[in-house]
Amino acid sequence: MSAPVTAPVLRVQGRILVGPQEVRDELWVIGGRVSFQPPASGREVRTVRGWALPGLVDAHCHVGLDAHGPVDDATSEKQALTDRDAGALLLRDAGSPSDTRWVDDRDDLPRIIRAGRHIARTRRYIRNYAHEIEPGDLAAYVRAEARRGDGWVKLVGDWIDRGSGDLEPCWPRWALDEAMAAAHAEGARVTAHCFSENSLTDLVEAGIDCVEHATGLTEETVPLFAERGVAIVPTLVNIATFPRIAVGASKYPAYAAHMLALHARRYATVAAAYEAGVPVYVGTDAGGSLPHGLVAAEVAELVRAGLPVTAALSAATWGAREWLGRPGLTEGAPADLVVYPEDPRTDIRVLAAPGTVILRGTPIR
Repeated sequence: MSAPVTAPVLRVQGRILVGPQEVRDELWVIGGRVSFQPPASGREVRTVRGWALPGLVDAHCHVGLDAHGPVDDATSEKQALTDRDAGALLLRDAGSPSDTRWVDDRDDLPRIIRAGRHIARTRRYIRNYAHEIEPGDLAAYVRAEARRGDGWVKLVGDWIDRGSGDLEPCWPRWALDEAMAAAHAEGARVTAHCFSENSLTDLVEAGIDCVEHATGLTEETVPLFAERGVAIVPTLVNIATFPRIAVGASKYPAYAAHMLALHARRYATVAAAYEAGVPVYVGTDAGGSLPHGLVAAEVAELVRAGLPVTAALSAATWGAREWLGRPGLTEGAPADLVVYPEDPRTDIRVLAAPGTVILRGTPIR
């Protein structure tokens, strides 16, 4: 909803980071929208100074979910507010059993792009999170969640198999072929939770659009991802929990050792993917076992993994918004931006302390 025409005009001055190569000296917020043309005289103007970026993107979080399953609306609201105050103004909700459509009616909360509810194999995921089904039903459930979501569907691609005692793929190739065809026929893209190596080839060859975590990428599969243009959202702040998971999995020593190995090479895996041309985007996996508001920490993790600072910023701003089909700081776009007291290109840690968050033209803090 646009701000009323009587609302004060904002003038943002300093360095407006419109894109990785485009920097302007100022922009205006008029009627809740971005303009690079000054308003007519006689309007009340409030000036905000600093380094401005488009509102940050958390491309993997879960509003309406905690470690035990769905949560009430009050808890969902707190989750969304925490992300907003951290500067994350566009969220791709990568699976939630809760109905959060009411958030769309709130001008003070981030926009959410939903992937419906997780779709998992029976007894092969976290309890109370997902539809738990068998392969013959996968395409039908994908079709239903494609209609429920906002252009995305979320699969659980692999999980621990208590028979083998290690990570194993959840779906046979024929079921994945049917599922991808069903989603794409509905105009939706598909992403999948994947930790392990052995689930990736079938998913990519079946036509998946994105993989979450992607810790199992290898020298063999990185080129396949690059060739097919399959994006990854590494969620490195979540991968940092793998040692703790391994400690708690003493009944399954092969699984515990596997998780430790995936953790040990996490930065090298992300660096290899980026260097090969695999699209990389920022996501935190907040809302399960992790708190919301970690978007700055995830950008810093990508830099630690070897991405150039501008590339890591793009993974949370310009590039991420283009990937998700949402505007950045363009003429007439909703005025969702974050202003920092210092240049985040010089010190990425600046992202953790936003100066002013402007959501749909209104300064929030």
